[in-house]
Amino acid sequence: MNKLWYLSQISLLDALPMEDLMEIDRMAPMTRIGKGELIQTPDTFREGLYFLKTGKLKLYKVNSAGKQFIVSILGTGNVFGEIDSFSLGTRDTFIETMEETILCSLDKEMFEQFLMERPQLAVKMMKELSALLQERDAQLAQMALGDVRKKALHLLVKLGQKFGMEEDGFHRIDMALSHQEIASMIGSTRETVTIALNELARQHLIKTGRMTIHVDLKRGMEQLDV
Repeated sequence: MNKLWYLSQISLLDALPMEDLMEIDRMAPMTRIGKGELIQTPDTFREGLYFLKTGKLKLYKVNSAGKQFIVSILGTGNVFGEIDSFSLGTRDTFIETMEETILCSLDKEMFEQFLMERPQLAVKMMKELSALLQERDAQLAQMALGDVRKKALHLLVKLGQKFGMEEDGFHRIDMALSHQEIASMIGSTRETVTIALNELARQHLIKTGRMTIHVDLKRGMEQLDV
């Protein structure tokens, strides 16, 4: 599959005509990156916009004690980056691949010129930014509740909605997740998360295996009242 096919699958660009996709294809180099590689740190940040063709990325921050806090997970079709006229809040984050990933990048000058000529894309990007901010606000609101079980369930429901594949009434989250990674996403400890996941499993809200989690989205949303 070529780069143009990947571009046509990105939700942000699905309103663009083929000639615009061909123009992005011409401007934007595509890079294949292996699993577990850092593609950005706060010190190596570069202005530009990046389209995630395939794969998954985790965006995280590190506190003064060296503890990692995952602020978001991006999947196929997501966009991240920073330019003067548009920000997706990734300037001060570490960005690491969770699996083999293909990225397409546009530098600041090229993208700003492209955007000025296509106001419909600017509107879509504002919607993308709004959705990202709403997701982060919801995550922060859940973190403030202090109930690790509810925080974990909220996270797994969101991941199930975003990355889930339906299997026997549950949604299998299509990524390997360790208890430590879940803890990093909800501001808890691995031990406490393990207890919370065991409780959710006993209640048949989730099913767990080796680095795999299935979540009952319907019952989970009812529990969370969302």
